Amino acid sequence: MPLLGSRHHTLIQALLSRGPLKEDDFHNMFSEITGKSPGTHQQTFNDYLRKMNMELSYVQFEMRACRNQYDGNVYYGVVNNVSDEQSKLGTKYTVPQIAFYKGIIEAIVQDAAVQGCISDIDALNVRLENQVTETSSQSQASTSQVPPAFRNFSMSQKEKTLEALVQDKWLSRTPDGKVGLGVRSFLDLRSWFRSTDIPACDVCNEAGVKAELCQNENCTVRIHQYCLKRKFSHTRVEKVCPGCGTEWHYILPKAEALEEQNNANGPTQSDPPPEASKKKKLRTQKTADVDDVHPGSLQASLHSSETRRITRRSARLS
Repeated sequence: MPLLGSRHHTLIQALLSRGPLKEDDFHNMFSEITGKSPGTHQQTFNDYLRKMNMELSYVQFEMRACRNQYDGNVYYGVVNNVSDEQSKLGTKYTVPQIAFYKGIIEAIVQDAAVQGCISDIDALNVRLENQVTETSSQSQASTSQVPPAFRNFSMSQKEKTLEALVQDKWLSRTPDGKVGLGVRSFLDLRSWFRSTDIPACDVCNEAGVKAELCQNENCTVRIHQYCLKRKFSHTRVEKVCPGCGTEWHYILPKAEALEEQNNANGPTQSDPPPEASKKKKLRTQKTADVDDVHPGSLQASLHSSETRRITRRSARLS
């Protein structure tokens, strides 16, 4: 098998040192390094990704693309595919800090309203003792079983850890100042989302951490905001829930509604040539299908815990 060249090494090193990169930034970097644009040399771009992943697989790493559910942007990053005790040593975080992160992640994904975030107060009030691994003979961990490091983890330590997790992109700040998942969590935790039965988006089948819910309280369908835009982008498409048929209150943005109206009225002098429209459609389709591309983390720590699934109805009864 041929070894990776210097260009492959540069791309991998950039993702390792800088962390996850937006799709445009990664594409621009690829163009500068190889002299070829992914837009016009898609096969070359795919071949690079495939070759790098073949080599990375020998050390249980993978270059992966994911979509940030808060802003809809696509990111590329390198993740660790191993979930064992040894891989936990690859993180700079301590055991109590990892437990704190796990508690925040579980609180976010268990939100019945699917807002994808919790308040600072809720994050800081996460109880580390809930992360103590249960034994087979006991259903609850007693106080004596809770490690002293967990009991002594102060509020100031939680605040510092929370800011560090945001800075390292494991967590994020939403526009209203709440705590959400970071892009590194979306990259690393795909398998954990599936193993813990986090309900998936009805359109892209990825975990619906930040999504819109069907207005029918008895329906469990959830769809990401950017997937709603893809699904209901045409004015002639019936805007109903794909699960129960309930009307879905989706308002088409003015710019898209105007474009749809212009298309319905026929081509005008300002319309792009058919070839340009076709290329634009192809680029849109490639971006829409990015979640199907699989080009020392905290990922391993979450595989050891089980998340209790909260339904919309149970949340109302609690």
